Amino acid sequence: MLRWFPPISWMVLIFFASTGAGSAQNTSRIIGPLLRWIFGVITDETVWRIQFYIRKTGHAVGYGILAILCWRALAKAKTWTLEEWQARSAWLAWGIASLYAVTDEWHQSFNPSRGASGWDVLLDSIGAALGLLLVWGVCRWRSGRIQNQA
Repeated sequence: MLRWFPPISWMVLIFFASTGAGSAQNTSRIIGPLLRWIFGVITDETVWRIQFYIRKTGHAVGYGILAILCWRALAKAKTWTLEEWQARSAWLAWGIASLYAVTDEWHQSFNPSRGASGWDVLLDSIGAALGLLLVWGVCRWRSGRIQNQA
């Protein structure tokens, strides 16, 4: 059961980010000044565009991490090799992450500073799939290194 602590903790973090605390208004208070500090004179429109892409990248990365944590809990993986890779666990992890994306957007629909978006669910699901593809690649790479050392 302890192996589920990381994915559940990550889900709590996502839930918190889905409140007003993670709204575009609040994140712009950090991202906008940072961009102006890095680039100097920059238009508000440019700041908004960069912030948009940062936030959408955050969706994909966040759900990629969630899928990886779920896969790890399901597969009980320790060494991340092809011997431990389980496609069934990967599909289930992707399903959990994608379903959580749906519930996350539903949660956001109740917050006036947030909004629900099917596109974000799609982006989250793609991020989850890419995260699992990364795990599969690492498993292949590690298995190849182990075989080459033997």
